Amino acid sequence: MTDSGHSNALRLPKKERLSSKKEIEELFKNGSSFYLHPLLLKYQQVAPAQTGQAVLFSVSRKKFKRAVDRNLIKRRMREAYRINQLLLKDEVPPGYRLAFVYLDKTILPFSIIEPKLKSLMLRLQKRALKNQSNAPKGT
Repeated sequence: MTDSGHSNALRLPKKERLSSKKEIEELFKNGSSFYLHPLLLKYQQVAPAQTGQAVLFSVSRKKFKRAVDRNLIKRRMREAYRINQLLLKDEVPPGYRLAFVYLDKTILPFSIIEPKLKSLMLRLQKRALKNQSNAPKGT
């Protein structure tokens, strides 16, 4: 196995996952959002004390009763995020909390989920760059 220099870059370690109940509640209460069927991206900019972005993947128990179905969808979303995470790491300043919520009632293939998730990430990237350019200088 050869090391291409990106082998560790495309990981999703535990420290980059959003797991604090308090932070999750705050994100869903105060965060902004983008919607692109079948995904909703909730995001919130916080103090950049943490490195990178903290991310969460959610699938409704009401829509998918079986845990295996929810887990399959979350695996597909995590993989799509993992493959495209460099879009955010290179351009978006650290300190964002992200939640990707699956809203469809059917299990869609990875080939549909991945481009939609990537599109949401690009929209977040544009919003973050716009906010960064509008931020006051010298702070």
